[in-house]
Amino acid sequence: MSALTALFGISHPIVLGPFGGLSSVPLTAAVSDAGGLGSYGLYGYDGDRIRATGAELRAATARPFALNIWLPTGDEVSPNPQHTVFAQALQPFYEAVGVGVPSRPERYVPALDEQLDAIWDVAPAVLSVVFGVPSAEVVAEARDRGIRVVGTATTVAEAVALAEAGVDAVVATGAEAAGHRVSFLRPAEESLVGMFALVPQVVDAVDVPVIAAGGIADRRGVAAAFALGASGVQVGTAFLATAESAATDAHRDAIRRTAADETVLTRAMSGRLARGARNRAVRAIEASGTIAPFPMQNWLTGRFRTPAGEQNLGELQSLWMGQAAPLARDTAAAAVFAELAAGVPGE
Repeated sequence: MSALTALFGISHPIVLGPFGGLSSVPLTAAVSDAGGLGSYGLYGYDGDRIRATGAELRAATARPFALNIWLPTGDEVSPNPQHTVFAQALQPFYEAVGVGVPSRPERYVPALDEQLDAIWDVAPAVLSVVFGVPSAEVVAEARDRGIRVVGTATTVAEAVALAEAGVDAVVATGAEAAGHRVSFLRPAEESLVGMFALVPQVVDAVDVPVIAAGGIADRRGVAAAFALGASGVQVGTAFLATAESAATDAHRDAIRRTAADETVLTRAMSGRLARGARNRAVRAIEASGTIAPFPMQNWLTGRFRTPAGEQNLGELQSLWMGQAAPLARDTAAAAVFAELAAGVPGE
């Protein structure tokens, strides 16, 4: 039994990457049931929705799972008069999916305390966080409840800060990874370290288990991560391409046809730097030069991204994917998991 499997109470040191807005109960449960750690991203979920999701997960699997939250960084904007200006700049996208320009809401995202209160009620095996260091109070509360805490780092300095805060494990996520660059000590553009360079340096710098993430999609990536000193791996894109994920057919198709050098880092869809395919929406928003700050931009694009997903319009969705997207060949979560497990030393 490895340090990670013992820590989480799982059979294989394989963690499902949490997807903000793309997590699904079936995929989370499938990974947990296979012996890994299924993860569910709670970005934008209020307390009631977190509790309901927790109940669904409990009904779907008896195995450990993780819930993931975004920590506030302090630079998030609240709804303000500029909302209307930025919303009108996106009017062509609203028209393309048949919705009106959205009016200003009372809030863009739920308060952290509201989310945490619900998470304590759900009591997952693991609480994972991105975009910062959990407070001493959060770590202590989790520990008192028997919940492990995992932090996410894009640099060695971030990993050290997380370890000093008392997290139980650190995800070292390389620049190859899909979705948002979750940097918090320096700008994301200044924190683009590849997985091969990042993982061994983080392993040397902290005394907690390190989970490698970014560019891992098959047994070869898993074996490489362990050779670098990782205690486990976190995989996102390969699972996102499976039938159990909440991705649309257009998104899954894009994962399989987008070459590694065709993914881009962009702030267009959320206001924060993230890796995905440069589709029509990304190109147009970047060309306009009008991108609202986070989370305003994320909320505004979400008003057309959601119906675009329902209409399977991939050119108007956030097509998050990592540089290993062409390696995402399996369509069933169980097959992806078995392929990954084949790369774990001794398995």
